Amino acid sequence: MNNPKVTKQDVLNASSEMLNKDIYVVFTKPENGMKAVMENLEEHLKFQVSLEKNGVMFGAGPFWEDNEIDWNGEGMVIIRANSLDHAKQIAASDPMHQSGARNFTVRPWLLNEGNIEVSLDYSTGKFKLK
Repeated sequence: MNNPKVTKQDVLNASSEMLNKDIYVVFTKPENGMKAVMENLEEHLKFQVSLEKNGVMFGAGPFWEDNEIDWNGEGMVIIRANSLDHAKQIAASDPMHQSGARNFTVRPWLLNEGNIEVSLDYSTGKFKLK
């Protein structure tokens, strides 16, 4: 039995009523332990905030260990880019990656399902993100 090849267009056709938003996921891992990661963390976070402010970043954050307490330096960044090559250029410009503290891989991702709820109280200016 031979598995059929499924293309992006096949998925787009099947999910034509959904969002069908192409974005890119950067998976980032320490290259040589946590010392270099921590030494570059401040500049990395500044870079991340600049991506956010420029509308490039969709979301980002660290992966916890399975004990939900410890961090081994791994993280994920979801970005908006024009192409896979463009997404790789953005990821490569992260000071964490430029320093060699982390390496990365980028995968194209089709965002189709999900929701986000934001509640804003006008009187206090406080918000809740669910």
